[in-house]
Amino acid sequence: MTERRSLYSYWGPRYWPSWLGLAFLRLICLLPHSARLAIGRLIGRLAHRAGGERRAIVRRNIELCFPALSTAERNELARKHFIALGMSVIEMGLGRWAGDAEIRTLCELENVHYVTEALAEGRGVILLSAHFTTLEFSGRAVQMAGVVFDAVYRRNRSDFVTEFLRTGRERSADATIEKRDIKTMVRRLREGKAVWYAPDQSYKRKGAVVVPFFGEPTMHTTATSTLARLGKAAVVPFFPVRRKDGTYLLKFFAPFEDFPGDDPVADVMRYVHVLEDHIRTCPEQYFWVHRKFKDLPPGYADAYADLDAAK
Repeated sequence: MTERRSLYSYWGPRYWPSWLGLAFLRLICLLPHSARLAIGRLIGRLAHRAGGERRAIVRRNIELCFPALSTAERNELARKHFIALGMSVIEMGLGRWAGDAEIRTLCELENVHYVTEALAEGRGVILLSAHFTTLEFSGRAVQMAGVVFDAVYRRNRSDFVTEFLRTGRERSADATIEKRDIKTMVRRLREGKAVWYAPDQSYKRKGAVVVPFFGEPTMHTTATSTLARLGKAAVVPFFPVRRKDGTYLLKFFAPFEDFPGDDPVADVMRYVHVLEDHIRTCPEQYFWVHRKFKDLPPGYADAYADLDAAK
């Protein structure tokens, strides 16, 4: 277990700018929803202009995944992605501070019965998701639908940021589990609990395989198969969408049948195909700012070797 520190123990001068930023975020969350999302869009536009290397990473990822788009179309999609990132900052605050009544007004859940039925049978459920810009907000609506779940998190280089994100997720989740703590995930699944899990980012440790993502080779973990087998869990894909009117649709898909199978790579591809289909419905909302195509074995081209050309 990771040693916990109270968020309010980070009071040193080095954290004052972060606290000031959080204070502004708290004030923004008091505004009407349309106004605060407008502020989020402004944050995104400013980040796009100042993006530099991050803007180049987004453009390169989009170039690789959507080669049929023209340069102008790819650049426009990258701009929309930064706007979505800006709104995600506001949504992170809403996930922590918004009232239950507002969450009910803003969020619609589709096919959540796939989860509740599996839990009612005493099975654990892997809420198999991915990194979309609405990530930090959607958990509140899942919790309010009666789904008790644990959330997997990744440590940030800053302990303060780690604790802020972790405590924010604990506003929705029953507990948080560090992403390498497979033992705890398996135990919770065997207890008949749900675990939110997003295995879509680049992975280079034991159990990593090379699979195509939008036709491009990328490193991916096979841990979902291990979790489902050891935890005897149902696997229910779950992805959020931010709609144009500022409300949110949380979509649950039918549990994978006969999962895990005999081939972990084939299991990974079942997830990737569902994820790709969903990304196509809201491409600006996927987390393109991550270096999705890094850490490939020797012999593969470095997708990020010439980022200056994409700035």
